Amino acid sequence: MKSRAHPPATAVCPITGESCPERDLVMLDLLRPTLVERIRRDHPALPDHARISRSAIDQYRMLYVEELLREERGELSQLDKDVARSLAEGVTVSTNPEENYDEIRTFGQKVSDGLAAFGGSWSFLIMFAAGLATWILINNLQNEGAFDPYPYILLNLILSCVAAIQAPIIMMSQKRQEAKDRLRSLNDYRVNLKAELEIRHLHEKLDHLIRRQWERLAEIQELQIELLQERR
Repeated sequence: MKSRAHPPATAVCPITGESCPERDLVMLDLLRPTLVERIRRDHPALPDHARISRSAIDQYRMLYVEELLREERGELSQLDKDVARSLAEGVTVSTNPEENYDEIRTFGQKVSDGLAAFGGSWSFLIMFAAGLATWILINNLQNEGAFDPYPYILLNLILSCVAAIQAPIIMMSQKRQEAKDRLRSLNDYRVNLKAELEIRHLHEKLDHLIRRQWERLAEIQELQIELLQERR
């Protein structure tokens, strides 16, 4: 006969009041002291051996980070709240702004970027210089039949029109580049802020683990001393 699989043991979280598997419960004494202090502000009657759910821990971790940022920076922006939420949920915040930004370009923006890139290349300069030289040579070789004799008034008109059209196109491309740089700087800010908070929490965890380790070593030492005294 096949043995029936037993359902996982469940327990009630004292904070949320919801029933969840015991493997998703964490003892309060195992958490960082700063996080425990934040939880006890709302639930002062919780004993040290109380077991709370991971969802409640994530919620209080987000509240703790938000309050920490609010003390240091004042009013939180939506960007700071997103970083605090990502830190509590354990998700990444880094993105590639160039890929996401290129996906929403309109046809006019793509044309302006292409023309601006071509206008700042050596190919454009060489072609432009060759066109000017050809224009001048043709009008100089044809003395009486020149369509634009010296001082090349038509050429000056064409160059003025090209400059007038090229300048707004370059400005449109530069504005898009500034917007892309702004997204890149915001992404760097999110990553740096989360890294700073992660390092701070890592130091707190290490201090907590070292303190608990020293407490256990002290308990083991006391037991050894008691055993030695009993054997005398």
